[in-house]
Amino acid sequence: MPRYLIEREIPGAGDLQNDDLKGISQKSCSILKEMGPQIQWVESYVTDDKIYCTYIAPNEDEIRKHAEEGGFPANKIAEIKNVISPTTAE
Repeated sequence: MPRYLIEREIPGAGDLQNDDLKGISQKSCSILKEMGPQIQWVESYVTDDKIYCTYIAPNEDEIRKHAEEGGFPANKIAEIKNVISPTTAE
């Protein structure tokens, strides 16, 4: 199943409090549950003005559908082709 990196432009994202992030997470999980197991949220990284999320999904359309239903921006969606890390050098 393809993996995707989603860039969400959210001004002030780095200032969101734990309760805010919990609410966003709960909304996302609720929508994912309704959509079924073909789409999965792996994890997200919060920066000053963006949130970067990794998902497993059959296609980009499912990512967009999740974003639309949740009211989340999905400014850029890119399929992850490979992963490298320090262990790649070994």
